[in-house]
This record gives sequence, C-alpha cells and structure tokens, in this order.
Amino acid sequence: MEERDTRRTAGLPTPAGPADPSDDLALLRAHVAGDRDAFAQLFQRHRDRLWAVALRTMGDREEAADALQDALLSAHRAASRFRGDSAVTTWLHRIVVNACLDRIRRRQAHPTVPLPDGVRTDSGSATGGVEPAAPVHDHDTALVVREALAALPVEQRAALVLVDVQGYPVAEVAKILGVAEGTVKSRCARGRARLAVLLGHLRPTAGSAGTPAGSGSGVPPVTLGNQRRAEGVGSGSGRSRRDAKQEDT
Repeated sequence: MEERDTRRTAGLPTPAGPADPSDDLALLRAHVAGDRDAFAQLFQRHRDRLWAVALRTMGDREEAADALQDALLSAHRAASRFRGDSAVTTWLHRIVVNACLDRIRRRQAHPTVPLPDGVRTDSGSATGGVEPAAPVHDHDTALVVREALAALPVEQRAALVLVDVQGYPVAEVAKILGVAEGTVKSRCARGRARLAVLLGHLRPTAGSAGTPAGSGSGVPPVTLGNQRRAEGVGSGSGRSRRDAKQEDT
C-alpha cells in the first residue's frame, strides 16, 4: 500500500491489479442509482477480456464489435435486475456470450456471402481478420484456425473459446453459459475432437489447435449512443438454460 502511494505521489504509473469484485458491484449499484459515469468505469475494467471473448467467438471484427455493442446496451438497461447470484464479471460475460450466440444463429438463419479479409465495404469500414502486420504464415494459420472454430456448433465454440482460449475455469464457464460443469466439459471434448480433425495438418508447425484465432487487441470504441434494441440478450441465462437441455450436435 505504501509503495503504491509513493509511486502515485511521484507521478509514476501504478501497476494494475485484478479487478476487485466488490468494486464491480459498487459501480453497478452506483449506475442503478443514477451515476452517469459508473457503468462506463465498470466496462473499462473488463473491456479487454470481453472484447477478446466476442472476437474469438464471432471470428469477425465487425460482427464482434456489433455483438459487444448489443451486450453493452443490454447490460446497461438490465443492471437494475441484477440479483447478485453471481459475480458482476460473470454476468457481463454471460451477456456478451449470449449476444454473440444470438448473432451467430441469426447469421446462420440468413447466410450472406462474406467479403475477403481486408476488403473494405462501400461505407469504408474494414472486414474482420487478423492484424495486417502479422507474418504471412501466421496470418494464414490464424485464418485456418478461425474458420475451423467457425465450423463448430455454436455451443461448442463458446465453451472452447472461454476454456481453452481465454483460460477460464470450467466452473466459471458453467456459470457464464448457465449450464452444468459436465455440459461444459462435454462441449469442450467434442469441440477439441472436431478441431483435431480439421486442424490435424497444422500440428507439426502450428502447435496446439487452441491457438487464439485472430488478435485480441484493439478494442473498438463502444458507446451508449446507439440506442438500437439488442435483440435476444438479457441479464439472465434463459436461452442458455434452454440450450443446456438440447443434445450437442
């Protein structure tokens, strides 16, 4: 404590420790009470990991940014309904994952032809993909891994991203997804088996099939200015509970 105070007095940067769950709850309560800045502070504390989950679940930067925007708006509106039966960060991750899964399901129901990576649309915004500075080999490998993840059933993909890519404990992922721990383990096992087949040719040079698909850096700006409704996303895990009753394909 004294070291941190000394560094702060001297104008030196203070190393950031893990987010305090009690602070998360205090910020959420302050937001519900009318503090205009509290929710933005809460999001800033967790935005890097939330963005990484969205990006690797969606496999496309624009889609991930839209899903994160949907989740932010949903969490902002649903904060008063937070019951405190899980950590605030678990609640936030659940909303982000649900927003991603909803977008994936809508995309599968209404498929479109994707543009090649790096191609810009008429609006000038870039499509998803790994960072252009990546070496050619790493770029190609990341694209193959991302396509393999995208080929998995959405429930298996979400479980693998959270457990194998982001490193969350199975128990925490079970809370995020609103399913039993055994369901998470089963989805991960099936997803790994499918990835082993899809990525077997990369094993000699690319290492683990759990290599992150794409860069998790460069969190896009997310604001509350876009007040469009975030469909199918809520503070609870109703959809996840329904999904848990279905057998994974």
